[in-house]
Amino acid sequence: MKKHGPNAKGMDWPNPDDLNRRFKVLTDFAFKYSDLDTEKIHLTDLGCGIGLLIDYLTNNDLIKLINYKGIDISPLMIEFASQRLPNYNFEERDVLRNKLSENGTDYIIMNGVFTEKRELTHEQMFDFFTQMITETFKSARKGIAFNVMSTLVDWERDDLFHLGLDQLTEFITKKISRNFIIRMDYGLYEYTVYINK
Repeated sequence: MKKHGPNAKGMDWPNPDDLNRRFKVLTDFAFKYSDLDTEKIHLTDLGCGIGLLIDYLTNNDLIKLINYKGIDISPLMIEFASQRLPNYNFEERDVLRNKLSENGTDYIIMNGVFTEKRELTHEQMFDFFTQMITETFKSARKGIAFNVMSTLVDWERDDLFHLGLDQLTEFITKKISRNFIIRMDYGLYEYTVYINK
């Protein structure tokens, strides 16, 4: 963010169009399974960065349907998000150390939380991934959504977390739920998973 500013590139995404495509896929889950005529969706944006999801929701006239909360582990991101968007609720939190309350929100979405592993091994990143999915699923009343890099690519980058479908589905079905959807229909080298309560 210090290098590129408050935009997609500053959040380490290649371009804004792909980022908005990710936001659409992640939020489609909440809109599909909610009764929008009766109440707003309580949505937690975990790994919110500087709150670019709010820009997407506002630009697409969807923010009126959402009761938004942004959480990030980075104090810099939360400080900047709070200054940039003072009318929204942002919180600095490590959810593995300071756990979220059970059933505290309708949906939790995690955009990019599991795409980069940087210097971690695959096993270390998978351990982090399983802990996060377990904790966030407890905290959502209706479900969670997240994206992760696919292994169905021409080549894998060492700094990214490419998670095979076999490893993913074995973990989810044994430890979380059999009620899930995998989306690979949006043209990026990743997939998005919806897990319903």
